[in-house]
Amino acid sequence: MISRETIDEIKSRVDIIDVISDFVTLKRSGQNYKALSPFTNEKTPSFYVVPSKGIFKDFSSGKGGDGISFIMEHEGMNYVEALRYLARKYGIEIKEDNSGSEQSAQHSDRDSLYIVMNYAKEHYKDLLYKSEEGRSIGLSYFRERGFNDRTIEHFELGYSIKEWDHFYTKAIAEGHNQEMLEKAGLVIRKENPESKNVRFYDRFRGRVIFPVHNLAGKVVAFGARILTKEKDQPKYINSPETEIYHKSNVLYGMFQAKNAIRREGFCYLVEGYTDVISLHQAGIDNVIASSGTALTEEQIKLMRRFTENVTVLFDGDAAGIKAALRGVDLVLKGGLNVRIVMLPNGEDPDSMSRKMGSTEYRQYLKSNTKDFISFKIDLLASEAAHDPIRKAEAIREIITSISLIPDPIKRSVYIQETGQLLKISETVIFNELNKILIQERRKNAQETRTRPIETTIPDELGADAAPGQKLDAKSMEQIQEREVVRLLLNYADSELEEDIDLVSYFISEFEDLEFTNALYSNIYHEFYEAKRKGELVDSTYFLNKGSEDVKKLIAELTTRKYYVSPHWADKYHIVFHDEKEKIHEHAHQNVLRRKYRYVQRLIEENKEKLKDAEKSKSIDEIDELVETQTRLKNADVEIAKQLGIVSGRY
Repeated sequence: MISRETIDEIKSRVDIIDVISDFVTLKRSGQNYKALSPFTNEKTPSFYVVPSKGIFKDFSSGKGGDGISFIMEHEGMNYVEALRYLARKYGIEIKEDNSGSEQSAQHSDRDSLYIVMNYAKEHYKDLLYKSEEGRSIGLSYFRERGFNDRTIEHFELGYSIKEWDHFYTKAIAEGHNQEMLEKAGLVIRKENPESKNVRFYDRFRGRVIFPVHNLAGKVVAFGARILTKEKDQPKYINSPETEIYHKSNVLYGMFQAKNAIRREGFCYLVEGYTDVISLHQAGIDNVIASSGTALTEEQIKLMRRFTENVTVLFDGDAAGIKAALRGVDLVLKGGLNVRIVMLPNGEDPDSMSRKMGSTEYRQYLKSNTKDFISFKIDLLASEAAHDPIRKAEAIREIITSISLIPDPIKRSVYIQETGQLLKISETVIFNELNKILIQERRKNAQETRTRPIETTIPDELGADAAPGQKLDAKSMEQIQEREVVRLLLNYADSELEEDIDLVSYFISEFEDLEFTNALYSNIYHEFYEAKRKGELVDSTYFLNKGSEDVKKLIAELTTRKYYVSPHWADKYHIVFHDEKEKIHEHAHQNVLRRKYRYVQRLIEENKEKLKDAEKSKSIDEIDELVETQTRLKNADVEIAKQLGIVSGRY
């Protein structure tokens, strides 16, 4: 357990821009930063970071909070693991505390998986250098590939002994849990139906090991290559999917490449582990791999968080090219700019890197890159040759690829280029393109019509409105409570009148009103108690002291998605009043609305009491409730007049 002193030091050292930039490429937007959401698959940025407040807000997914919250959300860590990650990042020594006030001593399954995967990584690394089998087989293989010690350490390569349960026996002896080893996919359970005996054996045996890292640098899986020619054994085996590893979300080498990708402005996409490592060895660091699987939308989204430009390296194998082209179409659909390098027949990125020096290889890649449309035209045109029907099919394939590009300007440029290269009218291409786009829009429109429209209110209100359902009085009242908290967080120190600030005004107006939402109530009473002591709290106070739910709410209520340009008033004579300039008016309106919703809730509750009284035929109770209802309705009408609305219509 981490001491309070260490926690405070971590929080004081955290730079939210620095933390989030490890996972997302941020672009400045005024005083803040924005990016594509790392939590959803979107095409326009709705993820905002406010460095002055140390918070982020993702309008796409609703997530928000501080740097610690981001690590927890993005990496699936608990509070303690997030703190340990940040302590390692900033070189902070962790001091332990046995009081147990901050965290539970027990690790979750997810934490335990990270621990056991790290143990396995260190085990395989040790075997590569310290075991005779590892040195003679594994290390010799890496040396033949040209990998030096620095590269081997950089990618944390290892070796697994060719024994049935070498790893399992050692892990159990050192205190690791049998169930967790199985959950991590490191060992396999084998049951004998006859004897009912259960035996565990290692998944990886007699293979070189390639650890797969997440963006934070934690090992989440392994790829393992066999070096002997055994007919009944696959060349590669990989970790199964686990709670911490989903292969469709991971790109091999992204952890090692992300900074170089940002620096170079693009990434190379290759197929396998050794391709990535060989290019790194040759001094080309901005390279990642799909690890032999078909590209997924999640992987493309991951690439786009660091760059919009991808160069795909193709082997000279015809069948492989066709399969890879399908992946290219998916990349285009994801909004990325694609270029292609065709390697000589029989070569791959790994073999090329061993034949050429670093400078020569870089020059080769630079000189032989083509935009995807030129490459596809050359490929399909050579196949079609003098066959008009095949040529027409090839043209449709090219136009279909162009139709996937979401940017209409880019589509137009590619159409012009296609027309020139194929010597075909741009009008014909446009007509065919429009047919494809219209069909796609009709399909999307049909899906939209059949999809139910859902209306939701904020998560912390604890209720979702079903399609067409009207929010009840209590939910509407909580929305006004939320507005009270929003105004306090943003304008608590604002002066409404002489010697009357916003906090004092709300305290005087809401003296007899209780909050129905516990989260809003807690925040309001923090303001109340601070004011009583002559102090003032703000959003920073809650970010430092609040729970994760509070941090998320602070980010939600203090982050603005849109800002008015300071030049609009001068250049276009369009003036938007700052909310703070009219805070007195906003505060007064909020007080009236909250009281109005409070009265409406009391009216609804009193109605229910009347129904019960009528059933029991209690005359005295009915008379008292009718009188109460009359007073409430009068109050309702009076507040409605002040709001300038018709009672019951708001």
